[in-house]
Amino acid sequence: MPSFDELRKIAGCLLLVPTLALLSGCTSIGAGSLTRDRLDYGEALASSWKEQMLLNVVKLRYADTPMFLEVSSVIGSYQLQSQLNLIGTFSSGLTPNLPDTWGRGATLGAAALYTDRPTISYTPLQGDKFTRSLLRPIQPAALFQLVQAGYPVDLIFQLTTRAINGIYNRSSRPMSTRRADPEFYPLLDALRRIQLSEAIGLRLERRGPDEVSLITLRGSKLTPEVAEDIRLMRTALGIQPEASELALTFAAVPRNSRELAMLTRSILEVLIELGAGVEVPGKDVEEGRTAATPPPDPEEGARDQPLVRIHSGSKVPTDAFVAARYQNHWFWIENRDFRSKSIFSFLLLLTSLAETGVAPQAPVLTVPAN
Repeated sequence: MPSFDELRKIAGCLLLVPTLALLSGCTSIGAGSLTRDRLDYGEALASSWKEQMLLNVVKLRYADTPMFLEVSSVIGSYQLQSQLNLIGTFSSGLTPNLPDTWGRGATLGAAALYTDRPTISYTPLQGDKFTRSLLRPIQPAALFQLVQAGYPVDLIFQLTTRAINGIYNRSSRPMSTRRADPEFYPLLDALRRIQLSEAIGLRLERRGPDEVSLITLRGSKLTPEVAEDIRLMRTALGIQPEASELALTFAAVPRNSRELAMLTRSILEVLIELGAGVEVPGKDVEEGRTAATPPPDPEEGARDQPLVRIHSGSKVPTDAFVAARYQNHWFWIENRDFRSKSIFSFLLLLTSLAETGVAPQAPVLTVPAN
């Protein structure tokens, strides 16, 4: 039987072990949560943006009012509390007139509390910000910057322009449906081939208080095919044969033969155009909830087809890139439709380009850890 002093030492060791364990665990939980929070909140923000964008495209198809809520801040607060109690009693039984017996007793208790209180702030898109982001046409120079970055010029112009030097694009909007001018699609094909040959570029110059955007055309070291495409472009747009620089401006028609006038769409117009191609239930058309999709024209080609295919159904899609529910129906983009996915994701970049003036602050993620 151990002595009283030995038992006291054992009890002291038992109390020391959990104490050291708690001290070793007193490290910051904020650093450890950084990777998890950044990825989780980033993925949640991206998914919610896609669903909101798809829902607004569908709502415009039904002549409903779109609503955009921006996430202005994300504040995550963590709190971790722990407590460990160890109580032991020992007696030697050496008290006079009492039996020589040993009494032993021990109580072990532990408690822990973990709290996660995220605070997310939303800002509705309205007023001047709504006008800048959705109603104001995209600047032509911003579109050519995308071209310089390698994005396909034919896709950009088909999605975002109404006219180039008076040559009009197709429109599927219910109130202003029209076919593309005969020269528009061949012009897009020629511009794409010229882009791939690196024969077209953008230069920004400061002329007095204004910054002027110039389109440059390389005239030497061209293959016969690219030279023919440039000639076709000059002829269609009414550009002088010897012009190597074109002033880029926002307008329906150019002022002279050395100007490239682009009548661009706003983000809201782009969304309406995409919404016109949404597949809707036939019952909704019969009941007057939305307009009927125009019947296919035998003369329409591949470029007349919807840029983004949005399907509809009564059940939740099983393999969707993005899905949203509206008026008891599901609308989605197929995960295997790479073209539709790419163009739909491209809308986020276009939304940023449409923003002018002071750039808004990105969502701030603040994670205090207690």
